Amino acid sequence: MKMSINRRQISRRSILAGAAALGLTSTLAACGGSDDKDSGGDSGPVKLTYWSWAPNMEKVAAIWNKKNPDITVTVSKQASGGEIVSKLITAKKAGNAPDLIQVEYQSLPTLVSNDVLADITKYAGDTKSQFAEGLWGMVTLGTDALYAIPQDAGPLMFYYREDLFKQHGLSVPKTWTEFAETARAAKKAVPDAYLTTFSSNDPGLFAGLAQQAGGKWWTVDPSGKWTVGIDDAATKQVAEFWGGLVQEGVIDNQPMYTPAWNNALNKGTHLAWVSAVWAPGVLVSSAPDTKGKWRMAPLSQWKSGENVTGSWGGSSTGVSTDSKHAEAAAKFATWLNTDPEALAALVKEVAIYPAATKGQSGDVLTTPEFFSNQADFYTTAGQIAATTAAAAWGPNVNTAYTTFQDAFGKASKAKKEAQFDSALATVQSKTFADMKKQGFEVTEA
Repeated sequence: MKMSINRRQISRRSILAGAAALGLTSTLAACGGSDDKDSGGDSGPVKLTYWSWAPNMEKVAAIWNKKNPDITVTVSKQASGGEIVSKLITAKKAGNAPDLIQVEYQSLPTLVSNDVLADITKYAGDTKSQFAEGLWGMVTLGTDALYAIPQDAGPLMFYYREDLFKQHGLSVPKTWTEFAETARAAKKAVPDAYLTTFSSNDPGLFAGLAQQAGGKWWTVDPSGKWTVGIDDAATKQVAEFWGGLVQEGVIDNQPMYTPAWNNALNKGTHLAWVSAVWAPGVLVSSAPDTKGKWRMAPLSQWKSGENVTGSWGGSSTGVSTDSKHAEAAAKFATWLNTDPEALAALVKEVAIYPAATKGQSGDVLTTPEFFSNQADFYTTAGQIAATTAAAAWGPNVNTAYTTFQDAFGKASKAKKEAQFDSALATVQSKTFADMKKQGFEVTEA
């Protein structure tokens, strides 16, 4: 049930078409400002600015600068999320967007629609071969263009307390049917505990689960018409599954990242957590007393024998349409995310899980201290990452996410499966209405 966004053939003009109605883009007739700019004719040193929120990124750039004195990169630390997106759009309107941009995957369509990101296809060479197909699909948006180079990945996995699973005779679920059975068995074995929780405060997890199930929340055809399908059959299956377990009382309904959630992980009243590859870093601070007691396994599958995961988080490196040195910027973006020395520095200094396949193994990725009982942690993680499905993001993810938090927050508090279903319908209708209001040509699935 993998998504096929990376196989759709649409043009850059199609993606920009909806935004043109509101005057959000600048030079639509040329299909994107500096796509054809070339730094090859520069007579002197090139100086590039890179907007990034990642810690210590300047240390990685310093490696490049030492080896490439004619193309120097200066990192400008920025806030992440919606703040950097808004700032980039404002900078583009003023004609002074930075050369290089760290972009979350779900923000790519918004920035492309606002003509912030350049198509760097002609500078990519064989870069595609260094990434899993699903991850590469996230930076092409289903087109024959390339809007960024994948930087880090967040494949979904299943984390569980190995000691408590053994103590209570619980099995690691390989399918979602088995997951439900394990949740019931855990509740029966430990009445005051839950297998895990359904959290409404971070839509990224639910989006990744829908992605794994085959959900296609946004799609766009060659004419530029968008389709919003957040309440498609695959996503309904996910919503009803979790809503049913919450209503049944075998899955908790408390949000993540709270003192109560931390305590549940630390005390073992939450026996597992569906999360991404970066989870060990969270557990260090959220459940410090459980070091060496966790183990990681592949995500449960909807059908026995399937092998696909979703993603939660992750970002890429793009080149802006304002850059006067697009080729040089693309060269750095490619080096940053594919060169062995750069990948090692990203792991060591920035603490990310590289998107490049060759960056997902080797000595630099040492077993997380919290998982000292699982020496093959990153070997397993790499195998899981290779099965990541491409996500189908759209130009108004923030609207969908904000609506999700409100609607699913109410549904999880009510503990009613039917309300989970209606919450999904609310996210669908408000996301569609928002796109229509913005001037996109849009229909509903």
